[in-house]
Amino acid sequence: MFRSLNDLFGYGINAVDGPAGSVYDFYFDDVLWAVRYVVADTGVILPGRKVLLAPQTITEADWASRLLSLPHTQQEIREGPSREEDKPVSRQEEEELHEYYQWAPYWAPGVPFGAAPVPPPPVHPEDLGEVPEGDPHLRSMREVSGYALVAEDGQIGHIEDFVADDETWTLRMVVIDTRNWLRGKKVAFSPHWIDRIDWGGKMAKTLLKQDQIRNAPEFDPAEPVNEELEVRLYDYYGRPH
Repeated sequence: MFRSLNDLFGYGINAVDGPAGSVYDFYFDDVLWAVRYVVADTGVILPGRKVLLAPQTITEADWASRLLSLPHTQQEIREGPSREEDKPVSRQEEEELHEYYQWAPYWAPGVPFGAAPVPPPPVHPEDLGEVPEGDPHLRSMREVSGYALVAEDGQIGHIEDFVADDETWTLRMVVIDTRNWLRGKKVAFSPHWIDRIDWGGKMAKTLLKQDQIRNAPEFDPAEPVNEELEVRLYDYYGRPH
């Protein structure tokens, strides 16, 4: 099913032996448009350390109780590599994280996109290529929410939410709030139609026109968000499904 990432903030994280924190943020790849990590706050009552978890390892999601279960112990999660906010995630940090949990590195040759992390085969550093200081395409959901949307002919609204497939954790829609403008509303379209994100300028740019976005069908988060809605949006924008 499709899920609003905003709605998942605050979901409880259940380890195999009890509560281990809550969902604080998501890191997504703005090239493949996929959620790479869940950022968990390990504090149960007060804020705690922030750690990264792979969404593909979620063993059970209780949507009614707002709980996500993972196959790790409380101690494993709480003592996992910590995450400093507002800094890019370096490949070195990702390597440390994947080694800690024994996950297959998604960037290694032969690992298919969306595959659940599993105990990895031997991977030699020379196979991984040059290690960058930080991945420029790994974005914080909390950071990007509120970024201005700039259409081909001017600014219109801001990013409010992303909708993800809870099986593959690919991002299927970006939700735009156009209420910065008179008689605005919420609309949605494919994140693949975002041309680029300007991290420094806090804006996302698209080749769509203002009128296309302004006149799009209104997005109602209270209504079912599914492939049928996605098809209607693709038809409206005249894009192939």
